[in-house]
Amino acid sequence: MNLAPHPATADQRATLLTWGPVVTGLGVIYGPSFVDLFRGIWSTDEQSHGPIVFGVSCSPAWRNWPAMWASSEGAQTSAAGWPVVVVGLLLYIVGRSQEILMCQVGSLIWLLAGVLLLMRGGGANKAQWFALFFMLFMIPLPGAIVDTVTMPMKMTASYAAENILFTVGYPIARTGVVLQVGQYELLVADACAGLHTLFSLEALGLLYLNIIRSESWFRNIALAILIVPISFTANVIRVMVLTLITHHLGDEAGQGFLHGFSGMVLFLSALLLIIGVDSLLQAGVRVRRKIKSQEIIACSKSP
Repeated sequence: MNLAPHPATADQRATLLTWGPVVTGLGVIYGPSFVDLFRGIWSTDEQSHGPIVFGVSCSPAWRNWPAMWASSEGAQTSAAGWPVVVVGLLLYIVGRSQEILMCQVGSLIWLLAGVLLLMRGGGANKAQWFALFFMLFMIPLPGAIVDTVTMPMKMTASYAAENILFTVGYPIARTGVVLQVGQYELLVADACAGLHTLFSLEALGLLYLNIIRSESWFRNIALAILIVPISFTANVIRVMVLTLITHHLGDEAGQGFLHGFSGMVLFLSALLLIIGVDSLLQAGVRVRRKIKSQEIIACSKSP
């Protein structure tokens, strides 16, 4: 009777013995931080995208795991992972002791990158670059930066919504970020047109780019740049829909929409705009390739 372990079983056991302590250690370190995040800032409207970004980041990491394993097979581990791990641990210690969420959450990216360097070498980080980069969107930003950037964004969104609705005949006026439509007043809050919303929509656009995996650099770069005005347009649509619901159905309906469906309208409109713009860019790329191929054929036929 052959009692030798099956090769696949032996590989799985070796993988578990290698990565099990690493995963356990990360869970012990970051478990309390994630509990605090879910009970605190991630439960607010402004930062509700944080756990979604983390969950979405795990998907490409899992999908790219076989490619990472294959690309780093036989590769030498990198000692450069040690300083990266040290930086990550220092960031975590400072963030945890001083209650700086930006350092706590950001340290996870450093630790993951350092662990991959130590365990599988530079090829592993190359294979998992998108998952690590995408995690940047779950880092809570400092309040001073958010407040400084958010106010101009709210003013601009309010101005755009007021002018569009006034143009189509609605009795609307604006004072700062307060919209007066009929007998109702609406305050454009941070959650409606703030920096956090822009960040979450940027994450949505980059996820879309990663899913479609276009080979055209022009299409990828153009769409990545256009995500910013697309996000602003989606914010304006959200404010306009909220204003129209309040005007026609009353303040109670507007408040119910704000807490129930405004986020869905925001992301649905942003997704439709991204798909529409990408369709136009794709058509432009096809036309460009067709023109180039015709030029090549014309040059080959010319004496």
